[in-house]
Amino acid sequence: MAANQAHPQDRLPVSCFIIAQNEADRIARTIESVAGLVSEVIVIDSGSTDDTVAVAQRSGARVIYNAWPGFGQQKRFGEEQCANDWLLNIDADEVVSPDLAAEFRSLFTDGASPPLAVYGMRVSIVYPGKSRPRPLARDHYCLRLYDRRRCRFKDSTLHDSVDPESEAPGHLNGVLYHHSVRSLADLSRKCDERATYNALHSKPKSTQALLVRSAVDLPWNFFKYYVIRTHMLGGVTGLRFAWITAYYRWQRILRMLRMKQSR
Repeated sequence: MAANQAHPQDRLPVSCFIIAQNEADRIARTIESVAGLVSEVIVIDSGSTDDTVAVAQRSGARVIYNAWPGFGQQKRFGEEQCANDWLLNIDADEVVSPDLAAEFRSLFTDGASPPLAVYGMRVSIVYPGKSRPRPLARDHYCLRLYDRRRCRFKDSTLHDSVDPESEAPGHLNGVLYHHSVRSLADLSRKCDERATYNALHSKPKSTQALLVRSAVDLPWNFFKYYVIRTHMLGGVTGLRFAWITAYYRWQRILRMLRMKQSR
C-alpha cells in the first residue's frame, strides 16, 4: 500500500504543519513524505499566486490562508490550527527521509507518547538536481517534533525556532532533506531577499559593532560554510554554495550599517 494510502490507524497522532508561498513545484514531494506517517497535514499559505494551494490539496493537505505576519508568528498560527498536541513542522522544500520517519514511529510504539517533550534532527541541504545530501553533510540542527503543551515556536518576526523552555531535547539520527534552492541563481535571490529582510528586522546594533562585523563576517562565514559545514565536499557546487551564502550574510551587515548611517 502506498504511503499516502495508509490506514488511519497506522498514522501517528501527530499533526504536520507547513508554511508556504509559491511552492507549487516542490510542495507535493514534501507532503508525500509525511502523508502516510501523520494523521493530518496542514499547509498555511500566505498568498500564493501559483498553484501551491491546488497542489497541496490534491496531495491530501488541508490549506488555510493567513496573511504573512512574520516567521515565528506564522509558525505559531500554524500550531493553533492543528488537531493534535504532538506537532511536526517542516518547510515546503523539505522531505522526511525514510530513516527519520522510522524514528518517528519508534517514538510512538504501541500508542505510547514519546518520553520527552521535544526532539531535534539534522537538516541537510540537497543541491539542485540531486536527490540526497552530499557526503558527510553537516548543515544545521533543528527542533521540529514537539508537544505544543510544553513548548512552542518563538513569537518572533525574524526567527522561526522552537523554544524548548526548560525541556531537555531528544536527538534523532535521521535526516530531514532540505531542497532549499531550485538553482544557484535561486540561492542568490533568496539570500538577497533574506539579507534585506533581516537587516530591516534585526535588533539595533552599534556602529562600532557593525564596523567590526563588516570586516570579519565574510571570511568567517565562508570558512564556516565551506569547511565546518563541509560544503568543500560538494565540489564546485559546494564552493559556490558556500560563497553565495557567506556573501549575503556579509551583505546583511553592510545593509544594516548603511541604514544606520542614513538616519
